[in-house]
Amino acid sequence: MEIGIDSFAKKTQTNEGGTVQDDARAMSELIERIVHADKVGLDVFGLGEHHREEFLDSAAHNILSAAAAKTENIRLTSAVAVISAMDPVRLFQNYATLDLISNGRAEIVAGRGSFTEAFPLFGLDFNDYDDLYAEKLDLLLRIRNEKEVTWSGKFRPSLEDQTVYPRPLQEKLPVWVGVGGTPASFVRAGSLGLPLMVAVIGGETHRFRPLIDLYYEAAEKAGHDKSSLKVGLHSLGFVANSKEEAIERYYPGYRIWFNQIGKERGWPPVTMERFEQQIGDLGAYVIGGPEEVAEKLVRHSEALGGLSRFTFQIDNAGLTHEDLMETYTLIGEKVKPLVLEKL
Repeated sequence: MEIGIDSFAKKTQTNEGGTVQDDARAMSELIERIVHADKVGLDVFGLGEHHREEFLDSAAHNILSAAAAKTENIRLTSAVAVISAMDPVRLFQNYATLDLISNGRAEIVAGRGSFTEAFPLFGLDFNDYDDLYAEKLDLLLRIRNEKEVTWSGKFRPSLEDQTVYPRPLQEKLPVWVGVGGTPASFVRAGSLGLPLMVAVIGGETHRFRPLIDLYYEAAEKAGHDKSSLKVGLHSLGFVANSKEEAIERYYPGYRIWFNQIGKERGWPPVTMERFEQQIGDLGAYVIGGPEEVAEKLVRHSEALGGLSRFTFQIDNAGLTHEDLMETYTLIGEKVKPLVLEKL
């Protein structure tokens, strides 16, 4: 199992305001953390894509390229690239360029994101939500797989015998499908034979097993060898020296952040009781000391039929740069070896 980090490039530690100087410092610290993640042996670092005040990841490939020049081994990926709102030609060019800079360490996780602000920003109709995604994913894969592309669709001008440059260093730039809980998305990824990245940000992780079974069934029907498929899991997490310390440091900021998001989405207020359910044996969150976290990652893998990758989403109000550097160290130097030992 590969183990890594996903970040949304959070711009302040409080979710309130902040200056351009704060933004510059946050960006510098983020790149420092990616370098640190590489040094402590983490396998992958992903950056999301948002177009909101509290995040700095609207052009994730630029941040990853800056980190690529300072790292050696860690894979660098979108988490996710909101493909519905992006031209697949430019998306491919951005990550092919990242692949060249990183000497073959770039990946794309193509998804639709969990926020909707990209649709009005780029003049898109939310009613076209699924059609946009399906068409643009199709074009992205055509560009990746074919040297000369002839293609036509509804939402973008046609291509006629066009080659998209630059080409990546990797023979095939890895493209994962990022999914939430929509069965059709799991089926689509399986039918295409693409690796699957499942974002579980609440509830009980084992309940996603029927959807992953759908993914494998769709892949088999389409003639894809199961041994060539990958399933990854993205969940909220934090590691400290003990479970008590992890809760003490993580919960206050989590409560602030998720109550803010909850106002937008109609979620009930955060309570410690519900939080404890999420960090319990069956809950999605991976929070605790190194041994507890390693055991939970193994349980998640077993419950979902085997995981190829797990990524921690750790951005949180109240967590300092030093907190994040420390938890990256614990994940890389303690959690990862324990997981590999237990699998």
